[in-house]
Amino acid sequence: MSLTILGSGAFGTALAVALSRDDRPVTIWGRDPYAVSRIRDHRSSPRLSGIRLPNSVLATTDLQKAASAETVLIAVPAQSLSKLLSQIASPLSGTRVVLCCKGIDLASGLGVSELTAQAKPGVTPAVLTGPSFAADIARGLPTALTLACADEDLGRTLQQDLSTSSLRLYRTTDTIGAELGGALKNVMAIACGACIGAGLGDSARAALMTRGFAEMTRLATQLGARPETLAGLSGLGDLTLTCTSEGSRNFRFGLSLGRGEDFDPAITVEGAATARAAAGLAERHSLSLPITQATAALTTGDLTVRSAMDQLLSRPLKEE
Repeated sequence: MSLTILGSGAFGTALAVALSRDDRPVTIWGRDPYAVSRIRDHRSSPRLSGIRLPNSVLATTDLQKAASAETVLIAVPAQSLSKLLSQIASPLSGTRVVLCCKGIDLASGLGVSELTAQAKPGVTPAVLTGPSFAADIARGLPTALTLACADEDLGRTLQQDLSTSSLRLYRTTDTIGAELGGALKNVMAIACGACIGAGLGDSARAALMTRGFAEMTRLATQLGARPETLAGLSGLGDLTLTCTSEGSRNFRFGLSLGRGEDFDPAITVEGAATARAAAGLAERHSLSLPITQATAALTTGDLTVRSAMDQLLSRPLKEE
């Protein structure tokens, strides 16, 4: 089975390392010639320091050739997915497409699987998501992820093909729940980072995580997800990891907001766009998502951390 990963960022590169063990050939595509040349010529990645890439990882900037593999994992930022799909000439019919993007498309309000299905009719995309840091995967540390695919037989095949001795995949047919869990937890990670950065304490963070999880479940089930999916690796598991560790870019971005510090604009923060997209979906579906909406306003500078917290604490008292 030929296997390609589209996206030479930290996560895409880590997957290439993990899946190429035992000399399995894996091709990784990147649009940045410098990153591709580092992988090809020096067996290293500027996005994944300290990790040597196996010789079985092949790097290319040729998108059309890379997309011709039997199995294609897409690990680009969610806001770049639509453009990437439009650049792939192939209809990808017969290709096993696995989405490793975490976010909601801001322009359309669509999740990554629906966006892909619209751009490439006939494709049944799977979603790979869950609590994981790229460095952990690349180092072979034990990691469990969710592999979601509406086609159960295809999901079983992918589960077998993509699991390794250190990367354990659990299967579900609920692609909506899996992708929204992975997307919305980034919003809560920003909120929790801002909370800690502003010195509001761990008790406040625990409250944000818990009430934030309720919002994630409320929106996801409104859009067709099963609540038990949100309680699994792709929802609660990923939420726990990203809201409690500075290894999360979204959490670090929140920290910078809470501390009033600048954040490196070159670092992709998926949760910022997702917060705005989710707030738009909440308005469209008449849902109450106060943490999501406050986080969206934080990311645009329309609300300060202190004002956001005051706003949340002054809401009418209610049953849990």
